[in-house]
Amino acid sequence: MPKDMDVAKRLKVIEWLKTEVMDYTARLFKSLWEGSTTKVLDSLASLIVSSYILGRRVGISYKDLDNSILDKLHQFKKEGHQLEDWYQDISKLEEHLRKR
Repeated sequence: MPKDMDVAKRLKVIEWLKTEVMDYTARLFKSLWEGSTTKVLDSLASLIVSSYILGRRVGISYKDLDNSILDKLHQFKKEGHQLEDWYQDISKLEEHLRKR
């Protein structure tokens, strides 16, 4: 495949993945409105998968994304994020990710 076609294909895939992220975000909001746990779970899983793959397509490894997520959680805890103060959600997610 000529190099310019490869670049065009890669850009097209990135644009497509961006629309997938937006579509799954919209589906998540609709699912939350409907109160369907099954649809919420499916939307969240699809959104996370699409986000990871989009990251990979733009040159971010899955490991680097995982590490960045852990860094963000640590930052939230350090800054006293309200969800940490109220429910310890940040610590619980950090613990879950570190155990994987």
